[in-house]
Amino acid sequence: MIIAQEKKKNNIAEYVLYMWQIEDIIRAYQFDIDRIEMNLISQYQQSKSIKEEIKNWYANLITIMYEEKIMKQGHMQFIKNVVNDLYDLHLRLLHNFSDKQYVDQYNTAKININDLEKKSAGHSENEIETCFTGLYALLMFRLQKKEISKETSQAMSTISNLIALLAQRYKQIEDGEYEL
Repeated sequence: MIIAQEKKKNNIAEYVLYMWQIEDIIRAYQFDIDRIEMNLISQYQQSKSIKEEIKNWYANLITIMYEEKIMKQGHMQFIKNVVNDLYDLHLRLLHNFSDKQYVDQYNTAKININDLEKKSAGHSENEIETCFTGLYALLMFRLQKKEISKETSQAMSTISNLIALLAQRYKQIEDGEYEL
């Protein structure tokens, strides 16, 4: 909860990836709030009241996941909405010819995004979701200490740079520092 709030405020892309990881953690603990509390929440160096807030946050996420029937796979609708908002921003940035940096970064990443779309066999709703799916897979490989080829690493770097710039533009707009 605390980390999610901080990431949402400072880096929307990290927030999306973090929330996807939280969904997987909830699934790994089989939606059992007591196990989550015992194995995760109890480890936090927080007051009892903050730990209770964190537990309630996890319990609410569990409820949402049940209601949205995403116990085995998928993402919560409010996270999908964030990804869709980022996709809308992505499209606006591409059509805003004054943001040459974004267009150039997109053109650099485009071939790698196309490759990811082919590998995902149409499971993503848009290019930005494809990028997040690829970045999340890369994160999971790294956490599992799996070997990542140089080519994959280079390809994902172009996608990571695009998403980082998109997140930067999102924050700049939120902070009133950038206008389309």
